[in-house]
Amino acid sequence: MNGCVFCRIVAGKEPARIVYEDDRILAFEDIRPQGPDHTLVIPKRHVATLAELRSEDAPLIGEMVLAASRIAAEKGIAARGFRLVANCNRDGGQTIYHLHLHLIGGRAMGWPPG
Repeated sequence: MNGCVFCRIVAGKEPARIVYEDDRILAFEDIRPQGPDHTLVIPKRHVATLAELRSEDAPLIGEMVLAASRIAAEKGIAARGFRLVANCNRDGGQTIYHLHLHLIGGRAMGWPPG
């Protein structure tokens, strides 16, 4: 998707501070962090929202969650705790329409979140 900023990051056409990459997933630091550590975990393949996922995407979502867990451990935030968030569509708070998980940590999280 040419107009998608995350697809441009995957293609190397936009800068990003990449912290993890494999053949299906890319993770990079959020440019508007909501905590001391805020990483975005995305599939390299464009999927606009959680609502567009198909049953065959289950392994991809699992890989994204596992990557987030590994990143949290590498950053030293796993033991104290972190939040993993996926927003879906406008009312869910999604602003970039490329599926992504927010890995946020480094501080205590409040509840309810919003």
